[in-house]
Amino acid sequence: MIRFSTLLSRATAALMLSSLLLSGCHLFGTRGDEVSTASMKGKFDVTIQAYKDGQFLVDGAALSAIDTGSHFAYLKDQGRLPKTVLLVRSDDAKISKKHLQYLARMVIDYGFRAYYDDKGTLKQINPIDVKARKLEDYHPRAPVQAPPERDHTNGG
Repeated sequence: MIRFSTLLSRATAALMLSSLLLSGCHLFGTRGDEVSTASMKGKFDVTIQAYKDGQFLVDGAALSAIDTGSHFAYLKDQGRLPKTVLLVRSDDAKISKKHLQYLARMVIDYGFRAYYDDKGTLKQINPIDVKARKLEDYHPRAPVQAPPERDHTNGG
C-alpha cells in the first residue's frame, strides 16, 4: 500500500509539472500551430519563394501562378507530388496576400499542406481563411508595344 501512494504522488507531481510547462508556453506566446521557421526549414518536401507580382521562384525559375500549378500537376502525374510545401520570401519580394491566395488554390487542387514564413514563425495556409484565388498567368504591368510599321510603298 505504501508503494502505491508513492507512485501516485510521483504521477501527480509529473502531471502538475507538465501543466505548469504548458501554461508557461501559453503565457509567453508560443502556440501549438506556430513553430520557428529556422528550426523547421529542412523538414519540407519543397520550398518555393515569393517573387514579384504574384509569381513564384521554383528551383531558381520565375513562374507565374498558373505555371507553378502546372509544375505541381506534372509532379502529381509522375507520382512525386510533395506532401508539404514551404513558401518563403525571396531577396526581391515579400510574401503578399496574392501569393497566399494562389498557394491556397494549389492546396485545394493538389492536396498538399502549405506553410509560409510570417516574420520567423511558420503558419499553415488554410484555403478558407485565405480565400483561395484562381490561378492566373503573369502579365507585366506595362504591356510592351511594337513600334509602328513603316510604309515601304511610299518610299518611307
